[in-house]
Amino acid sequence: MEIRAFLTLDLAFIIVVYFAFLLFIHPPRTVTFPSLLGGLVMGLINILVDIVAYFTHVWHYTISGLTFHVPLPFYITPVLFYGSVVYLLIWRFWGGRKHWLALLLLIGIPIIGILRDLWGGLLAISPYNPMWSSPLSLILDVAMWGVMFYTGFFIFRKLAPTRDEVLAHEVRSERTVPSRQ
Repeated sequence: MEIRAFLTLDLAFIIVVYFAFLLFIHPPRTVTFPSLLGGLVMGLINILVDIVAYFTHVWHYTISGLTFHVPLPFYITPVLFYGSVVYLLIWRFWGGRKHWLALLLLIGIPIIGILRDLWGGLLAISPYNPMWSSPLSLILDVAMWGVMFYTGFFIFRKLAPTRDEVLAHEVRSERTVPSRQ
């Protein structure tokens, strides 16, 4: 029942907030699709590690309604926010005066994810958090966050043009469009 409650109450809100970020960041399609692909790779790695962790008895979910022993709808958050939105924000701030913010996101998001999982796995007892069952849980979680976040970011950087390239393309296209008078 908890998975259905999540789908009913949270999924629409998550998608609306994601579109609000897209509205304010206003990236071109050539950047939006690679960010979604990077986020999707991040989510898939997260699912695979959770399945491996379940079968190796490192951690498990206690919530009802699991598919393949993982709560599939929960992975929309890593795909859209920890992946796509963060990659878009890094892309937006990378070349400008707020380059420090892009670096902070690049380093800080995996650390925040690890700390969130540490809190949920050891201290906060909730069916929405995986229950850590092994001393290897922290090591696997640190490795998971490093691999999934930076793999998604690597894919995003390889496929998406830089902000300078996008701005240069916009300037060239404005010069070639005849003005209407």
